Amino acid sequence: MASETGPWSEQQRVEPSPVVLRTSEGGVGDESFFEQIGGHETFLRLVTEFYRGVADDPVLRPMYPEEDLGPAAERMTLFLEQYWGGPGTYTERRGHPRLRMRHVPFKVNPDARDRWLTHMRTAVDSLGLSELHEATLWDYLERAAHAMVNTFDE
Repeated sequence: MASETGPWSEQQRVEPSPVVLRTSEGGVGDESFFEQIGGHETFLRLVTEFYRGVADDPVLRPMYPEEDLGPAAERMTLFLEQYWGGPGTYTERRGHPRLRMRHVPFKVNPDARDRWLTHMRTAVDSLGLSELHEATLWDYLERAAHAMVNTFDE
């Protein structure tokens, strides 16, 4: 039996974070992160700014086989929106994200990762999010970028 000062006492409980990643199963409840930061328009701004940097990057640009970065930007927007609690359009159109698998054909080394993070940092900073929302988004993006590294070859 736990005492009043044990690990499960009311006094030691931590309040949940105000950031909600996804709405409840029935769609009722707190706003998702997607909604909290402004929905589609915010993610569109993020991705547009990110690809503005990628367009002139000599390491990253060759990884996008399409002449126009528009299709890649659309895929990233749909993925991020879905991940953060927005519409499930990405999965409807493309199936499971399988991020590592989709990046296998490309040489994602630490230099490519760092360049990706540099352009994404600029994009995130351009949004003017609250400190908590910015930190939450950046934490995910940084972890995802590190997870995509698939070679240490130059």
